[in-house]
Amino acid sequence: MNVPDTKHPTVADVARRAGVSTATVSRVLNQPDAVRENLRRKVGAAVAELGYVPHAGARALMLRRSGTVGAVFPTIDNAIFATAIEALQRRLAASDIHLLLATSGYDPEEEMRQAINLVTRGADGLALCGNCQHPELLRFLRQRRVPCVHVMVQDEGDELVSVGFDNAAATRQATQYLLDLGHVNIAMLAGVTRANDRARQRVAGVREALSAAGLALPPERLVERRYTIADARTGLRELMAHRPAPTAVVCGNDVLAFGAMLESAVMGLQIPRDLSIVGFDDLELARHLQPALTTVQVPTEHMWSTAADRLVSAFQGEPVQRSTKIDVALVVRQSTGPAPAGKPG
Repeated sequence: MNVPDTKHPTVADVARRAGVSTATVSRVLNQPDAVRENLRRKVGAAVAELGYVPHAGARALMLRRSGTVGAVFPTIDNAIFATAIEALQRRLAASDIHLLLATSGYDPEEEMRQAINLVTRGADGLALCGNCQHPELLRFLRQRRVPCVHVMVQDEGDELVSVGFDNAAATRQATQYLLDLGHVNIAMLAGVTRANDRARQRVAGVREALSAAGLALPPERLVERRYTIADARTGLRELMAHRPAPTAVVCGNDVLAFGAMLESAVMGLQIPRDLSIVGFDDLELARHLQPALTTVQVPTEHMWSTAADRLVSAFQGEPVQRSTKIDVALVVRQSTGPAPAGKPG
């Protein structure tokens, strides 16, 4: 049985192997651009030969940073957040920053607990979804001067750094498209709006578009459901039980739209002949469904990579752009069509 060698190579070992000073090794590891290429090659070869790994704690003390960023997501049981995590991690890793994750279950109190826990355990900055955080959390971040970026929303104020889009404007555009197709009986299958500013704003966008057309979104035309296929199916049934039944449904995200389309088939409704459905996010499955889903396309990878850029800039002491608008667009596919003939929209 082989006993592993527990003696870890040190900076001094690397320096001896490379024939340079320990100060040179330190500069190569922490400020490579300040060192000549031939020295970088010599030190790099010694590091690889010895299997040297920099001591994270010592490096953090020297840089006065832990080299980690915390992110709190509502859930990871959603493809949009899986894409977000991958994009955020990839961009941070390019700057040698590690990502720590937590989830909140759409609970502001839990989000606050998890965010504070990440910071007190050493996270140099945070990425959060939306801008409706608990006031105590925002106060804590200001007091500790923790760089924080709020993603998926666009905040025009001076206090928060945000990278996102106008959720209300996006659903206004989707609803206007349905109005232009002749629909007047339009309903919304929304996400749960409590403690979710993105869901609230998307409902507001539908209301605004209908109001501008002299229409309303009465209570029976608005159903809130968790972002699951099963909940979406029961939500669609509830909407279709009222008379006159909707001829078009705007969904708070693509998962809700997928469930609505599945339940429509069970109910014998043909899409878009009997019912038009619009989603939000443009998940990969949206374009592969039959019929393919009309949806609001959100450039998730670009948005979260940009959020990581803002944090990296803050760590480097560079000016940070406070509000970054991400462009979204309605992608028209086969799940929407004109209002059914012979029906009042």
